[in-house]
Order: sequence, then structure tokens, then C-alpha cells
Amino acid sequence: MALVSVVIPLYNEIDNVSPLCTALGNALGDADAEVIVVDDGSRDGSAAALDREAEARGPRFKVIHLQRNFGQTAAMQAGIDVALGEVIVTLDADLQNDLEDILPLARRLLEENLDVVAGWRKNRQDGLLLRKIPSRIANRLIRRLTGVYLHDYGCTLKAYRASVIKGVRLYGEMHRFIPAWLSTLTYTDRVVEVPVRHHPRRAGQSKYGITRTFRVLVDLLFVKFFLGYSQRPMHFFGVIGLILLSSGSAMLLYLFVDKFGYGATISGRPMLIAGVLFFLAGLQFLNTGILGEMLVRVYHESQDKKTYVVRHTVHLDPPA
Repeated sequence: MALVSVVIPLYNEIDNVSPLCTALGNALGDADAEVIVVDDGSRDGSAAALDREAEARGPRFKVIHLQRNFGQTAAMQAGIDVALGEVIVTLDADLQNDLEDILPLARRLLEENLDVVAGWRKNRQDGLLLRKIPSRIANRLIRRLTGVYLHDYGCTLKAYRASVIKGVRLYGEMHRFIPAWLSTLTYTDRVVEVPVRHHPRRAGQSKYGITRTFRVLVDLLFVKFFLGYSQRPMHFFGVIGLILLSSGSAMLLYLFVDKFGYGATISGRPMLIAGVLFFLAGLQFLNTGILGEMLVRVYHESQDKKTYVVRHTVHLDPPA
């Protein structure tokens, strides 16, 4: 099997460090794989424990220590940035994901020429009220708004083709939306979901709570805009602007005819206020769309960012 990079963000999991490393050794065996554990500013002794494990396990076991707690998304991005594998598998450090699922996910991705193989915790071992129900609501909303139909966006256990996952940058709390992000770079039929095993947490404390559900909803609004309009903001702001501008213009034209054609009094009429407001708001939305188009071009051209991704070439030298 081609080299597999296993990326694991970890924060304050001192009780799970040793069992996690032992289970990783058993699950990966002699596979051509590297492990990258990203310590996200742990303060409970996890950092020192990881260093001891790295010394004992050799160069294929790598540890990245972040300066402080930047969050799971930033920690995951740090691991992806240094990963060398053709396939990158991400998972949590709490041992609720079954590590025996790592290689089967990577193998399926390679054998079926996929870009994402996402885990689905079909028999999830978490609390119903605070974990399962909010997760089901969030997953349904994400499916409807992004068009990428996965049952379990919250499952961190996923296998990615490195050439694709390295084409996106993760910010904020966006790690759960990675399959949706990747839909801008690949076809959705290259994204599949498979059931994986899930275990109850045996040690440590969960870092998730009900408040995260609300953050997911806020992030989802940005994801929806980015997926649909990141390359064409004028299509979003321009349509709204034209609707408002047309409505305002129609109101003001009606009042103009009413005033000068029939001598009606228009001062103080609600339609006058609404017409002026709609007209000005429409102009503002159109201006925002124009500025958005300019920013998109500056963003791509200043960083030489391509608007496409090359999967592979035949009889063509790779670009310098």
C-alpha cells in the first residue's frame, strides 16, 4: 500500500496517550504508514507523554506541539501540512474511533480511485440528548445546504487523497465540513461513506458540548456562501441588488406618476420611504458584488492560486 499518513489532533488526553499509541502500533503493523499527532497546546502532561512515545517508536511516529490551544481544525491543518502520504487519514485521539478501520478506509480509497472515504458511526456510542440528536439535526442541515449527502459529518475518521485535501485550507471550526469543501475540487461521486465502528469513551473528558451545535449552524452559512459563490460573488450580491433596485425604482416611479400625473400628495407615505430604502440598498448590494469580484481576482492573482486542480497528466511534463 502507498504511504498512509495518520493525522490525530490531541488536546488534554493524558489518560489516552499510551493506549492510543499502543493501539496505533497494533492497527498499522508493518504497513507503510506514518503517524502525526498534533498536540494542540495540552496542559495536562499529554505533551511530555507524547514525546516519550515518539522517542520509543522511532521516526515514523511524529509529534507536533502547537504554541497554545488553537482548536481542532487548526491542529488538523498543521498535521495535513507536514503529511507525506498519498492518503491522509484523520481521526480523534479519544479512542472512540476504531483504529482497525484506518487501513481499510485507505485501501478502499486507493482501489476505487476515490478522493474521500468518510466514516459513518452507524451505531454511535454517545448520549442521545446532548450528542446524537443535535448531531442528526446538524447533519441534515449540512446535507441539504451543501448537496454532499453524508450521514455523519461529525465523524473525524476519514481518508483523503492527499493531492486533494492539500488543495483546501481549513479555518475556524471547518474540519467537519471538509467533504463539502472538497466538492469544489472534485466530483461528489468520488466521495463515499462507509460504516465504521464506534466505542464509548473510556478515559478523559469530551471536548464537545451543546454549544458547538450553534457554532456549526453559523459556520454552515459561510460554507453555503463559499461553495456557491466564492468564485462569483456578483451572482449572489448582484441578484439581491437588482431585485431591491428594481423594487425601489418601481415604487418611486409609481409615486412620480401619482404626484405629477394626478397631483397626489406623496410626502410621508410609507411607499416613499420603502422605495428610497430599497433603491439605496440595491445600489449597496451591487457595489458589494463589484468589490467582491475585485477581491476574488486579487486573492487568486496575488498568490498565484489556480481555479482548478490537476488530477494527473499523460505525456506532459509537470509544471515547474
